[in-house]
Amino acid sequence: MLLKYKKGILWLWLLSVLSYYTLNSCAFANIEINKQEIGKVIDEFNGVKVYYNGSIYNVSGRNIAKDGYNLGLKYQCVEFIKRYYYQRFNHKMPNSYGHAKDFFDPLVADGKINRQRNLLQFHNGSPTKPKVEDIIILNWTSYGHVAIVSKVTDNEIEIVQQNSGPNANSRATFPLIFKDGKWIIENYGVLGYLRKM
Repeated sequence: MLLKYKKGILWLWLLSVLSYYTLNSCAFANIEINKQEIGKVIDEFNGVKVYYNGSIYNVSGRNIAKDGYNLGLKYQCVEFIKRYYYQRFNHKMPNSYGHAKDFFDPLVADGKINRQRNLLQFHNGSPTKPKVEDIIILNWTSYGHVAIVSKVTDNEIEIVQQNSGPNANSRATFPLIFKDGKWIIENYGVLGYLRKM
């Protein structure tokens, strides 16, 4: 009886693995990445360009400002937000390295300075409402994701993002609710947002 049970579990596991790879290859079979399009301008916000990156894991070298400041890996999401703050506010982050999710420090209290980025940090669920030009930090993948808030109403925010995937839009909207005195961006993995002081 135990042997039959173990065989059944093994077959179920094998069927699950095969199903995953079959569905995965079918679901992503039509995603085509045109390598000639990498680096092409696909959007712009306040005069700062958003570039197409193809695959989210593609890297086209490092972008360094004329003064030697590290803007990040072309055309990753981090490169866009650092370039945006550099061009718009002449802001240089004390720590110019790190993955997107590293931009949020859970040890920094809501509304206090994140010294690694030299920006005010707000947690998702803050009494402080998100503002246009805030940097939103999301814990979507092992590296995370960052974007710029491009529009805010009382019930949603819009973001502009670079490296959102080969077929994803550079703009996305998330619901925003005010509950119990706190603003909550309703989307999986939103850690919080950073703001120029």
